[in-house]
Amino acid sequence: MTINEAQDEVIEEFGCLDDWMDKYQLLIDAGNSLQPLGQEAKTEDNLIDGCQSRVWLQAKYHDGVIDFAAESDALIVKGIITLLIRVLSGHTPQEIIGADLYFIDRIGLKDHLSPTRSNGLLAMVRQMRAYALAYAAKQG
Repeated sequence: MTINEAQDEVIEEFGCLDDWMDKYQLLIDAGNSLQPLGQEAKTEDNLIDGCQSRVWLQAKYHDGVIDFAAESDALIVKGIITLLIRVLSGHTPQEIIGADLYFIDRIGLKDHLSPTRSNGLLAMVRQMRAYALAYAAKQG
């Protein structure tokens, strides 16, 4: 599945709901499906700067693609990082770097987050792209 196909799926799921309380619940449910990171992964190196909540993000490069894993101590944030992983994980560094993450605006996420959560969302995207840039540089 391409990044855009994954984004379109997310947009469709959120588009079925009119009430933002239901959308928040969908985010929380998504976050609850996230596999927890082991304690060894919860290091300062994996902690994302710029998030109000604590978010740990790991990236593993194999067979030309990056797989992300994460955990957060806040339910909504856990849901947000789950959506980002769903859209970006399993793609090449170049695909991740070049992705237009339009689903964030289309589902209205930015409009319904507090300024600090919005900053955290941007920090998560920045960190995922930073991993992609680092792996792309290693590829040569």
